[in-house]
Amino acid sequence: MQILRPLEYAVAWIMVQWHSLFTAIGLPEDSGWTWALAIVGLVIVIRIILIPLFVKQIKASRGLQLIQPELRKIQAKYKGKTDPDSRQKMTQETMSLYRESGTNPFASCLPILLQAPIFFALFRVLNGNFAIGPLTPELREQLNSSTLFGSALSDTFLKSDDLGTKALTVVLIILMSAATFMTQRQLMMKNMPAAALDNPFAQQQKILLYVLPLIFAVSGVNFPIGVLLYWLTTNVWSMGQQFYVIRRMPAPGSPAEKALNERRAKRGKPLLGMGAVEAEEAKAKEEAAAAAPQRVQPKKQTKAQRAKQGTAGQVAKKDDNATGQAPTAEPSSDGHAPVPGSPGATKKSARKKSGSQKST
Repeated sequence: MQILRPLEYAVAWIMVQWHSLFTAIGLPEDSGWTWALAIVGLVIVIRIILIPLFVKQIKASRGLQLIQPELRKIQAKYKGKTDPDSRQKMTQETMSLYRESGTNPFASCLPILLQAPIFFALFRVLNGNFAIGPLTPELREQLNSSTLFGSALSDTFLKSDDLGTKALTVVLIILMSAATFMTQRQLMMKNMPAAALDNPFAQQQKILLYVLPLIFAVSGVNFPIGVLLYWLTTNVWSMGQQFYVIRRMPAPGSPAEKALNERRAKRGKPLLGMGAVEAEEAKAKEEAAAAAPQRVQPKKQTKAQRAKQGTAGQVAKKDDNATGQAPTAEPSSDGHAPVPGSPGATKKSARKKSGSQKST
């Protein structure tokens, strides 16, 4: 526990400064509300310090969403290969993809990991009976004797027999779990593109959507009311901060980006992200359609005109057929009879045969 001593000193110092501020504006020194507001002030200071890490967390989560198709290609490439060489190549290609996209899968866990020691330091400050730094013995006595809705800030659900304390801890746990659920839900429903919802990372997010509130509910019964108040405040802060980031800087192709572009279009501002790309493609298609030659529609004709045109076509066809017949052979200019076997000779023999039949 000596490792947490610097953090305990920092937590105590921040709480005392906020306590002094609230007492300066007229709040009672020994009131539980004064110390509860001091804990809220502690959350504000810690979360402001963690804003750069929060930005990295948002970028890391967004990057992991966008590179999921590439990760699936790498996994499919080495699917079924269990030899060490293939596993090493798969790891190298995955890490290379992380470097090229500027994504760190561990960056999304940094804010939570860094706040864990602060939870334990606050737990020690609330449950201890010792003075530390600016938290003098007089202030320690005020903190231990202060109550919130009749419950001390150091009371827990399991170690208290008071029904009011148990009810207060249950309400704080429910609110804390609901804030966590809403934070995860708005991340998945608003800030994830449709292409990123069908992958293992999205499935993990869906599982966390329901698992995290259960974890808080199970572990929350062991924490003091002051720590639960800190936890609830930091979850509400995360939800509001994430709502602001999603509204202002949504992930490409997500519903939040579509809503942002709709708001920008109403104000006459240029579109961003995938909306700008789609607008450019639509503009190019319109320009190509305008440059293409216009198709001339045939004139409409009445039924009589169509019938007349069809009759003229049939007459022209008959003339063509008549013109294509073989010419009849005539006697030569020198008076000689046609050559036997020729068309003229055949015609003359046919006439003679017909005359003989008549005479008979």
